[in-house]
Amino acid sequence: MNAIITVVGTDKVGIISKISAFLAERTINIEDISQTVLSGNFVMMMMVDLSRSAKDLETLKAELNGIGKEMNVSVSLIHEQVFSAMHRI
Repeated sequence: MNAIITVVGTDKVGIISKISAFLAERTINIEDISQTVLSGNFVMMMMVDLSRSAKDLETLKAELNGIGKEMNVSVSLIHEQVFSAMHRI
């Protein structure tokens, strides 16, 4: 099962590290990643594989939301199929 993680906020040291460590600790593999800094704003999108994670999607969402609050960035997690349906033209 794949999902999309987005992170948006003011650029600061450690955002990628913190999110990556969170994923590794939960056996979630990063399948693809794109990140950039636009006028001081950090923007990252990841496709991740949740198939080996012991935690369900809602628990992971809540935990990522907590990390986002700690870093003062917005972090969202959405199932790949839902993401694709939302962005279909």
